[in-house]
Amino acid sequence: MHLVRRIERHLRTSRTPPTRFGREVVHDPRFVLDLRNGREPRPATINRVVKYLDRLESLL
Repeated sequence: MHLVRRIERHLRTSRTPPTRFGREVVHDPRFVLDLRNGREPRPATINRVVKYLDRLESLL
């Protein structure tokens, strides 16, 4: 699944504000907004976000 779509789905289902997600996961409150505007994250950042989302989904 595309990273942005996966993040958006998480934000919608968890009702987490985008700035909070960015701050908690990559220490950048503008992360989600920048992704929405076309930012291409580095592979290490993508891995960090995927691991975070995988961990949360495994708890459900």
